Amino acid sequence: MDKITVTSVQPKLTWHQPELNVEHCHHLIAQSSKTDIIVLPEMWTTGFTMKAHLFKVKTSLGINAMKKWSVEKSALVIGSLIVNENGHYYNRSYAIADGEIIATYDKRHLFTYAGEDRYFTKGHNKGIFEYKGWKISINICYDLRFPIWSRNKTNYDLLIYSANWPDKRIEAWKTLLKARAIENQSFVIGSNCIGEDAWHNTYQGWSTIHDFTGKTLESINGAEGLINSDIIKSEQDAYRNELPFLKDIID
Repeated sequence: MDKITVTSVQPKLTWHQPELNVEHCHHLIAQSSKTDIIVLPEMWTTGFTMKAHLFKVKTSLGINAMKKWSVEKSALVIGSLIVNENGHYYNRSYAIADGEIIATYDKRHLFTYAGEDRYFTKGHNKGIFEYKGWKISINICYDLRFPIWSRNKTNYDLLIYSANWPDKRIEAWKTLLKARAIENQSFVIGSNCIGEDAWHNTYQGWSTIHDFTGKTLESINGAEGLINSDIIKSEQDAYRNELPFLKDIID
């Protein structure tokens, strides 16, 4: 498909309350209009937490909700959850369509400042897959600070970041989302949350959709809700052909 509609969900998360967060996100997504892709924040069922041992049993709750929404909305649903696999914990993003998992991505850059590296195992895969003729790259929060990891050497069409990014560092979030769009000549979707975590960090969101020039198509700040935008692949392709910067990338 040349033209698709994308949706970024910005919920108010309640830390360490999976059932409440699933119910809350369900209410928001139920209000969404026709869309092709729905993006949720990082660890959207629990908030960003190191208490993986307490919430590993809740993974299926989040996966089942995403499967349900993918069928109800006929959309690809993306968001990260805490996963326990073979004795290791992962901050894993799922891409689910038609009730089936079609791709996963384990967070590559773990946030050592919060001790994420002590509780979770980093991933190695790039998280790139195709959906409706679009090549999509999934990333999670702290990955945003490492441009080499997302460097567009595979001609992906859409770069996605699910995050729990607090207010104290929000300028970095806003600036780097725009930078990733410009340097990779790619549409970018950022999904963040609002609220206050268990350690009294506040979140105002700034979930955003950028086009391939860095232009802001939609953004939301200080309130929960949804943002939607139509994005057109042929326009991005034409821009890349006119200004073929990606061909000059040096490995």
